[in-house]
Amino acid sequence: MFNRHGAPASAVVLRRMTDAIKHRGPDGEGHYVDGPVGLGHRRLSIIDLSPAGHQPMITRDGRYVISYNGEVYNYRELRIELEALGWQFHSTTDSEVVLYALAQWGESALLRFNGMFGLAFWDKQEQTLLLARDRYGIKPVYHSEKDGCFLFGSEIKSILEHPDAPHDLDREGLLEYFTFQNFFTEKTLFKGIHLLPAGSFLRIRANTPATLHRYWDFHFTEPEKPASFEEYVEELHRLFLQSVNRQLVSDVPVGSYLSGGMDSGSITAVAATQLPGLTTFTCGFDLSSASGLELTFDERAKAERMSYLFRTEHYEMVLKAGDMERCIPELTWHLEEPRVGQCYPNYYAARLASKFVKVCLSGAGGDELFGGYPWRYYRAAVNDNFEDYIDKYYGYWQRLIPNTLIKKVFTPIWGDVKDVSTRDIFRDVFATHANQLSRPEDYINHSLYLEAKTFLHGLLVVEDKLSMAHSLETRVPFLDNDLVDFAMRLPTSAKLRNLSEVVRINENDNTAKKQQFFQRTNDGKLALRSMMSRLLPDDITNAEKQGFSSPDASWFKGESIDYVKRALVNPRARIYEYLDHGTVDGLIHEHLDGKQNRRLLIWSLLNVESLLQRYF
Repeated sequence: MFNRHGAPASAVVLRRMTDAIKHRGPDGEGHYVDGPVGLGHRRLSIIDLSPAGHQPMITRDGRYVISYNGEVYNYRELRIELEALGWQFHSTTDSEVVLYALAQWGESALLRFNGMFGLAFWDKQEQTLLLARDRYGIKPVYHSEKDGCFLFGSEIKSILEHPDAPHDLDREGLLEYFTFQNFFTEKTLFKGIHLLPAGSFLRIRANTPATLHRYWDFHFTEPEKPASFEEYVEELHRLFLQSVNRQLVSDVPVGSYLSGGMDSGSITAVAATQLPGLTTFTCGFDLSSASGLELTFDERAKAERMSYLFRTEHYEMVLKAGDMERCIPELTWHLEEPRVGQCYPNYYAARLASKFVKVCLSGAGGDELFGGYPWRYYRAAVNDNFEDYIDKYYGYWQRLIPNTLIKKVFTPIWGDVKDVSTRDIFRDVFATHANQLSRPEDYINHSLYLEAKTFLHGLLVVEDKLSMAHSLETRVPFLDNDLVDFAMRLPTSAKLRNLSEVVRINENDNTAKKQQFFQRTNDGKLALRSMMSRLLPDDITNAEKQGFSSPDASWFKGESIDYVKRALVNPRARIYEYLDHGTVDGLIHEHLDGKQNRRLLIWSLLNVESLLQRYF
């Protein structure tokens, strides 16, 4: 907390705020109070397990203080630089390196960090607080201000412990979520509580408004002089090995998720060469009541095969229809704000991994950086102008409730949200990128930008919350600075297959050929697939793209139908204080009656209903 009006920070309240996230750091706690400022910390010991790594950490002269969550993987190189400048270290932690780097270089130090972090940095002499978040948004930082009381934390529940914290539902945020199944702005479902954007920092002083600065952003572009495909694959191989090896640094056991796909499989393949007997984890699904595409959702057999090839110590968990209902109250308490996808399998996967390790490697980022969703990009490639592109892509990303039903669904609160333009919210993602576009490659690069800024960011927020719920640190080797820089310069021709043929398709033509191209799932990640063929069996690298999904479409209208009806068909459900019961009930029954697949909407309604009961 920072009382910008000068009132002393309460040590008692600070301790309550810190205790609210003890699951994020069960290994220790620390508190720092100096006049109007209070910094709290819960420690998850990963590097240097000794008391020397205790936080909040203070420079010897007492001027600078840091509370920091994350890992900076190039901390050893930065330490050498700082020692040459005269800084003396008393621990072997990356935390102390981050502290001295900010003391030495100020905000410019943020660009030097290769890793993940959310941090608060206090300059006692200048009476200035710096809040910062890593480039990609792997670690969250929330903040709120009321009457000069500035509050912040790694999770919303910390802020809610303060007596000045807001406790109202953000109705505009609810509309944004039920449009995109995500937040494209800084909003959350808690009115007045915001998520600091990825790649940004806030500077807060006593007598001036807080100022937001973006220090880094994604920029996908076509190279002026492309190299050969083989050269790209060779360089990608070098950078990928480097990234995985960088992220193995730890003084505690490290494991890896192993879903059966090529992203987690390739990470496991590299990590297993450095850590013999690497522990790996898979969640599978009981498919006895599944149908259609869901019959392919259980990837345990592929994961078991790769575990055999790489000689890992492998553990599995099988999820059944009732497991969602069992975990959702606890899951929503940890998640605080729902984001993309049906994430409860991730909750169970993290719980399984936490029984054996404190650090786990994840394959997140491979799809968003290297073109893993070709059916989305092919739609984007065929465009007349930028606004046409926005309209078509906006329609695609209305994941839950289409615009035609928004007014009916939100009838109880329409007066509060009628002026919100979700199309403008969508377009604003491109605020710094809406330049002149002429080539299909330009539109595809814009689509990659959108997905990295929104979809990937949502996945990262969810992954952090659900892993830290079990005191587990998740690392994402695909989000290494050097690897990301390479991916942003990689031409679309090294990511997507047959783009020139897709472009020639008439947008108004509904022939089978057009549908075939718009739905093909193995046309993406060409360079990545080629590189991974050095590490994985061919049937893995040539397989069609498959997400980590449970067969809920079948479960919702089968074994879980009573749960869905009890929670959502009931007109007394909390969600109907904000949404129209008749309209939503009709959408739910379209799924229950087998007319439409609305699994994402039903999951989102269940999630928000549980959240309303827990927090509001």
